[in-house]
Amino acid sequence: MSLDRRTLLKSTAGVAAAGPFAGLAAAPAQAHRRRPPRADGLVAVKDQRDGVVRLHLPRGFNYRSFHDTEQPVTLTDGTALPGRHDGMGTFPGPRGSTLLVRNHEVNTPRAAFGPGDPYDSMAGGGTTTIQVGRNRREIRSFTSLNGTMMNCSGGQMPWGSWVTCEETINGPDVGPDFTGTPNVPLQQPHGYVFEVPASHVPGAGQSSRQPIRNAGRFAHEAVSFDPHGGHLYLTEDNFGFASGFYRYRPPSDPMRVGRLEDGGTLQMLKVVGVDNAHLEAQQTNDTTYDVEWVDIAEPDVVYDYTPGSTAETTNNTALTHVSRQGWEQGAAYFSRLEGQVYDRGVVYFTSTQGGGPAEPGTQNGSGYGRGSGQVWAYDTRRQTLRVVFQSPGPLVLDLPDNITTSRRGTLVVCEDSSGDNFLRGLTPHGDLWDIALNRLRSSSGGERFGDEFAGSTFSPDGHTLFVNIQASAGMTFAIWGPWSSIGV
Repeated sequence: MSLDRRTLLKSTAGVAAAGPFAGLAAAPAQAHRRRPPRADGLVAVKDQRDGVVRLHLPRGFNYRSFHDTEQPVTLTDGTALPGRHDGMGTFPGPRGSTLLVRNHEVNTPRAAFGPGDPYDSMAGGGTTTIQVGRNRREIRSFTSLNGTMMNCSGGQMPWGSWVTCEETINGPDVGPDFTGTPNVPLQQPHGYVFEVPASHVPGAGQSSRQPIRNAGRFAHEAVSFDPHGGHLYLTEDNFGFASGFYRYRPPSDPMRVGRLEDGGTLQMLKVVGVDNAHLEAQQTNDTTYDVEWVDIAEPDVVYDYTPGSTAETTNNTALTHVSRQGWEQGAAYFSRLEGQVYDRGVVYFTSTQGGGPAEPGTQNGSGYGRGSGQVWAYDTRRQTLRVVFQSPGPLVLDLPDNITTSRRGTLVVCEDSSGDNFLRGLTPHGDLWDIALNRLRSSSGGERFGDEFAGSTFSPDGHTLFVNIQASAGMTFAIWGPWSSIGV
């Protein structure tokens, strides 16, 4: 998420009214600050690329950065690398290498980057694929999806592909978004998820560039797949409105056919016995809710418009087309759902501004959510939703965003604040500690505040944590060290 939009939401936040759900979880969650051995402090560590200090890490850890777009970067396929590195997945490559499929959250209409036939010739987002050797250096890199917009996060699929998410509903059929930039130059509707196969061969590692329309047209953030239940879970980051948590069942089992098919059914989460539960409101750690799912009859819509003319459908109307269908059936309200990951039958996901007073409703205004963030866990078999952790304030956990898990089940959470940004370790029982601190500086030596961590993901062997700095001048880090010694 961009600094400008985040600052806008936080600076314009007013006093929220108490909601009807507030009484069900009146006490705020308390912070757990137990730190594993050797994680009681972070120290400045030099980047093995050039000796510059960009991160503070626990003692004994090292890192190497690459694809630093403070200076122009050209991929091995000749593409000028776009910035705004965001969500990312890792897959096994040949001879012990690692394949990264990485999002680029580029918004506003502009020419598509890279070779090939883009989904929309006037959209500048997409994904790049990078093969990284055992020495954590780039071997090759290429465009794997282009012509999409605002590719924020996504998710690794167990059959060997990355599903990337458009965090927008821009298109020639919709009026200007929060930036006020006209959408008329766009050629296609946006707001979908796209599948990108993971391969070190550029031809085989190309997306079909066909959206999965029945998975909904809304402000997608992240996805994860439950191979046992057969559902794709989806988060929504709806900015000034309430957000929903969804699941999509494709018409064929992807574990059998090896791909995610369109034409399935979309549903939205509802708390059993409570209509429009205010889950954005203050919660108590370990509070658990029984949930059910309501059907979304019309997951996709393209509005009538005349090419070249001003769209009559407003951005706000399009943003809530899907979620309104769920709310009318009692679906729950969340605040800005962002990162998620599936681990051993549980989907963990973040509510970036959850945990404040209950909001008065779903209408647009100064932003939806006044808290410092929540982490949730959905048990796919029991159909229960549990509060793993609610931040009591920004000094403990400040706006959690992307999330992943280590082999031992520890969550690694990326912060998305306007000041210092940390990577935090979090156990499923709510114990929190520091893993890394961003100390990136500009090429002129000045401090760079508000550059968020994004795209945290471990290599297939679990030894290397790859993570991005998401900014106009972004970069990717490979971090390694004695993970077990710090509880990761």
